[in-house]
Amino acid sequence: MFTGIIQAVGMIQRLEPYGGDARLDLDTGKLPLDGVALGDSIAVNGVCLTAVALTERGFAADVSRETLTLTTLGTLKPGARVNLERALTLATPLGGHLVSGHVDGVGTVVACQEDARSWRLRIQAPDALARYIAPKGSICVDGTSLTVNRVEGAVFELNIVPHTLQETIIGDYRPGTRVNLEVDLIARYLERLLLGDRAATPGVSGLTLDFLAEHGFVK
Repeated sequence: MFTGIIQAVGMIQRLEPYGGDARLDLDTGKLPLDGVALGDSIAVNGVCLTAVALTERGFAADVSRETLTLTTLGTLKPGARVNLERALTLATPLGGHLVSGHVDGVGTVVACQEDARSWRLRIQAPDALARYIAPKGSICVDGTSLTVNRVEGAVFELNIVPHTLQETIIGDYRPGTRVNLEVDLIARYLERLLLGDRAATPGVSGLTLDFLAEHGFVK
């Protein structure tokens, strides 16, 4: 688990094919690696990866076909900057929100606009994720815990303060940038819980207005 509070910005050194998937080598920059052991989890742009080797400047991780397909990691080139966060412990302040490091989908930045000293970002999420994104709710973008300002369909808006721009890769975003999205854990599990016994039925993928009306959630 993670908090979505980025601890350092690292850099991709290599992403090479390896036994049918890929091996990723990272320079972790100022991320403290004291106490990190093989098998520990580190989030890279919001993707939970397992350290399989430790180097003088960072670590290496294996990236599965599933991860390469469902995240942006497979498109990153050497020199690309990435957000990094070590897994939380019971002593870690929960400054953001609970983040699993399991990406739900890839979104696209559609607009970046200066707003005083901050930035306003608009991001197009996959349609299937729209129901999990709510105004003033939490969302994780490339591993960064952020608050949603407003939502229009599958497009949501964020306000990025100067500190976040400086300490993450968000300042690199431009229209067209693809980003990893993880929706709030509570929203994801609440939907599944509300399905009740229907959750065990093959082909049932989510809530519908008919289902909510039938069970008294919609009048």
